[in-house]
Amino acid sequence: MFKNIIASAALAITCVATPAMAAAVHDANLFTSNTLAANDDSSTDLVDIGFSINFYGQSFNQLYVNNNGNVSFNTRLPTYTPFSLLSTSNAMLAPFFADVDTRNIASGLTQYGQATINGRQTFGVNWINVGYFDSKADKTNSFQLIVTDRSDTGAGNFDFQFNYDNISWETGSASGGTNGFGGSSARAGWSNGTTKSFELAGSAVNGALLNSGSNALTHNQLDSGVEGQYNFSVRNGAVIPAVPEPETYALLLAGLGLLGAVARRRKAQANA
Repeated sequence: MFKNIIASAALAITCVATPAMAAAVHDANLFTSNTLAANDDSSTDLVDIGFSINFYGQSFNQLYVNNNGNVSFNTRLPTYTPFSLLSTSNAMLAPFFADVDTRNIASGLTQYGQATINGRQTFGVNWINVGYFDSKADKTNSFQLIVTDRSDTGAGNFDFQFNYDNISWETGSASGGTNGFGGSSARAGWSNGTTKSFELAGSAVNGALLNSGSNALTHNQLDSGVEGQYNFSVRNGAVIPAVPEPETYALLLAGLGLLGAVARRRKAQANA
């Protein structure tokens, strides 16, 4: 299986990302019991989280791990060009939604599993030293998602955490990127698939989320004293910190020129 390389007039970022200073990824050795084989755009079957979560009134105890930097709850997500999380109907947590490609021998593989940290049940996914399409590993990214059971504070309550150690590329070549830069670049955030969603500042902005970017994921944080760590708590189904209402956030993005038609390119498939 491969993607057709589609010519694009997208802007290529020419700067070279500097090495990350963050060390936010933690307990990565605990989430290695399952591995997605080297692939481009694959997903797991439904896998057990190990506990039940309440996400805006929807109860989940399973999810799909998608190679392209996210987990989804309603269906697999093989999509490789990141779209606005404000518009999806698929509940998802997306630490780095972009075209991850782990087929290069120098790329790490997506790993996931259940663990116990500080006496609490967790489910984690590691995207450590992963490359980008088309089978490139001259630049790699390292990031992590950890979901933690907080039923001690109420049924279905949970926390989730995005951790970033290194973000050196932002786009695959089938999404308009050149050498990992430009085009339809990565988005980071979450969506309940219906009425609530959120993207970290710099999502879809060329260069912004890179180590050297204006909104570098490795040099900022949310509700944490650790660079590269972004903490969210979900209580009674709702995410804390509170986020703007979708219509308000959409207006903000429109003002920044980030909204518009989302190009949905298909990957061509061919037998070897």
